[in-house]
Amino acid sequence: MTSVGIHIEKGTPTAAPPGRASWHLRANAIVVGWLALTVAVALAGDVLPVPRWLLIHVFLLGAVSTAILIWSEHFTVALLRARTPQQRWSLARLALLNAGTVAVLAGVAAGPWPVAAAGAGAVVGVVLWHAAALVMLVRRALPGRFGHVIGWYAAAAGALAAGGTLGGLLAAHVGHGAMHERLHAAHVQVNLLGWVGLTVLGTLFTLWPTVLRTRMPEGTRKASRAGLWLAAPGLAVTVAGLLADLHLVAAAGLVLYAAGALAAAVPLAEAVRRRRPHTGAAWTLGAAIIWFEVALTVDLVIVTTRPAGAVGRALEPLIPVVLVGFVAQVLVGSLLHLLPAVLGGGPIRFKENAALLERGWVVRLAVLNAGVVLLALRVPAPLLLLGWALVVTAVAAFVILAVAALVRSRAFAVPRDGAAEPEGGGPDRTAGRTAGRSALAGVAAGCVLTAAAVVVATTGGSGPAATVTATGTRTVEVTLSGMSIRPAMIEAPVGTVLTLRVTNADAQRHDLRLATGERTPVLAAGQSVTLTLAPLGETVDGWCTVAGHRAAGMTMRIVPTGALAQPGTDTGHGAHGSAGQTTSPDGDDATVTGIEQTVLDLVAPFSPGWKPYDATLKPAPGGTEHAVEIRADDTVVREVAPGVRQRVWTFNGTVPGPVLRGKVGDVFTVTFVNGGTMSHGIDFHAGANAPDGVMRTIAPGERLTYRFRAEHAGAWLYHCSTMPMTQHIAGGMYGAVVIDPPDLTTADREFLLVQGELYLGEPGSDGQVAKIRQDRPDGWMFNGTAAGYDHAPLEARTGERVRIWAVAAGPSSGTALHVVGAPFDTLYKEGAYLLRAGDPGGAQVLDLAPAQGGFAELVFPEPGTYPVVDHTMRQAEGGAHGLFEVGAR
Repeated sequence: MTSVGIHIEKGTPTAAPPGRASWHLRANAIVVGWLALTVAVALAGDVLPVPRWLLIHVFLLGAVSTAILIWSEHFTVALLRARTPQQRWSLARLALLNAGTVAVLAGVAAGPWPVAAAGAGAVVGVVLWHAAALVMLVRRALPGRFGHVIGWYAAAAGALAAGGTLGGLLAAHVGHGAMHERLHAAHVQVNLLGWVGLTVLGTLFTLWPTVLRTRMPEGTRKASRAGLWLAAPGLAVTVAGLLADLHLVAAAGLVLYAAGALAAAVPLAEAVRRRRPHTGAAWTLGAAIIWFEVALTVDLVIVTTRPAGAVGRALEPLIPVVLVGFVAQVLVGSLLHLLPAVLGGGPIRFKENAALLERGWVVRLAVLNAGVVLLALRVPAPLLLLGWALVVTAVAAFVILAVAALVRSRAFAVPRDGAAEPEGGGPDRTAGRTAGRSALAGVAAGCVLTAAAVVVATTGGSGPAATVTATGTRTVEVTLSGMSIRPAMIEAPVGTVLTLRVTNADAQRHDLRLATGERTPVLAAGQSVTLTLAPLGETVDGWCTVAGHRAAGMTMRIVPTGALAQPGTDTGHGAHGSAGQTTSPDGDDATVTGIEQTVLDLVAPFSPGWKPYDATLKPAPGGTEHAVEIRADDTVVREVAPGVRQRVWTFNGTVPGPVLRGKVGDVFTVTFVNGGTMSHGIDFHAGANAPDGVMRTIAPGERLTYRFRAEHAGAWLYHCSTMPMTQHIAGGMYGAVVIDPPDLTTADREFLLVQGELYLGEPGSDGQVAKIRQDRPDGWMFNGTAAGYDHAPLEARTGERVRIWAVAAGPSSGTALHVVGAPFDTLYKEGAYLLRAGDPGGAQVLDLAPAQGGFAELVFPEPGTYPVVDHTMRQAEGGAHGLFEVGAR
């Protein structure tokens, strides 16, 4: 057997050097302190800002990361039989890790974000320093059988460096919408499977047989190397696939990781075959391993079946399983086995501490895992609350026992008569007492620092909030639907304790967040959640945090009556009392009046590699049945004007979406897939269908079949049908259906121009949505690009009959299509000819209101360059402009 604790089984332990004992007591007391703080955060619930985020990161960054730093160094020294490194550097790394953790917690909970980003940088730096220290230990040690384990620790440190970097980017609000979701998904995967998962798998090679009190199986070294060479690259591929929005690549990487974990599990299974678990530590670690395999399987299914931008949200229900079922049980099981050895005091005290820590372990194990089962299943809210209660009770019981063991260890009390006196007598006893005081100081420091961060976050750093005495209660039904929150205003006397029963009555997902911190999860159609507020003392604003919904009008306000408004509130304007301004869900102020308009440089060159949308319209295909798949995607980045790139919302990745063409009577079967990160729908103006079914909004990852018969000829618009449609259409979610009139003659060339408005900025952001609502575009586009056909002219020949189909996508402006120097001799608009070739008259423009379509025909009289423009001059000068290059026939 190997690992710490082997000498304990065989006889009286040799006393650790005073400094080493002091180091371990001090360090492990901090771990126990973080665990206690985790329990406190869980019990506090929604009283704290970002309660779910705080709970996860107090546990993972505080307790788990501290434990990893302590025990990975300890195991490296023990396995390599290396000289113990200078403890001042170990303590310095531990102090820096905890300082960085406090900065991250305070920065995210209270701000500003640079504090959180700096904390993340400190955490990354200290873990890389720790990894370098372990590598130096390996280089200085004699060759041995256990060096392979250190590779797992080094790989885990690299994973934490990547995860911490991603966390810093998230704290700095780098990336919005789908990119933010992909960063979050990669952050979760690399931290849980890398920093925690790789560390645990590497440690179990030696810890697991030691806990079982059996020999290490043959082939452990081979299994370890094979597992690491599969798991580490697999995790890297997974993270890269998520960041690049290639979910199948991410799934392939996760398969490699799972194969590595399976290879690592082979010697663990062999150890169990030799001897079954028989202690609380063994059963707890065994339960953790099982939950890890369950979580990994579910994770693989999610990554395989969801777009990369939806992985993070889909993983949310799995996080309690990983954190509690796997990580918490690994930590508790390890401490059950290791703490008695660290506390020392001779064989009698070792047995007493081991018995104390395992007191009632069967009940605690059953309670905790029953809680995990409830958290893993979709159960009603009362059962979910019961699950959390069971988990918190089990962890709190362990914390109480661990603190009791610390208090009664030899570091805190004089050994009883008959107990083994430590070697060195009085000096070690004095050192033990010093270590005990240091350990308590470490626990107190960690808890006080984090508690201070929480207090700052709760009060906003502005001093204690005014206390309001409860005077009564009231329940209000709140409905989310149609880009509105009803009621939009709630008035109640000061001191009223409001209970809001929030129901999503819409087809798409919404949530409700209040400025006081209470918030619902994102609710699917028909879901309800109850929020209970503190006694009302000041005006409280609420809004939906889904991209663009707040700016579209999904806001509410709760106003106290019977008293003057609190200082700093403004009952006539926005949440921050500044007329014409609002605050985004991220806390960033965005001006919505006095909008800053961008002047586009339409003569500037496009970026190298830019290609225009192909305006050439192909003839209608043969047959009467047409099948097409249209996929919504809200993560595409395109060049929308010369040198201007931004994210757009698209059908099949282009603006406009794919063109559907056919003849009167043809049937179109459209498979509509929502590959985006938010709800979308689709509406074909060319079909006659009840909108309830085929035009319904569907969630990310869902699909529907839209079947319609084209009964009427014309140039028809299709667009996203999800509210607010102005945002989805302005974002680029539109396209054309061309149904040929029965008597349509053959043209030499046919082109399609779909005109749309250009609104610069992140889709759904307050600034962009404000411009949409005020009808103030930054420009206008033919086929998704402003002035694109100035830089890539359309081609024609003299004497050819050229047909130009046009659709006005809007969302708010139409077009007056005009070709300079070549009158139209044929005009077809909204299903009827207004002018035919051979008629004595001619036409200057094809005028279309928003959503209308038609075509115009002309023959270019001589070679040259002919502008095609929207003769609404403001719109032409804003980008609705292109060129025909006409050559001799």
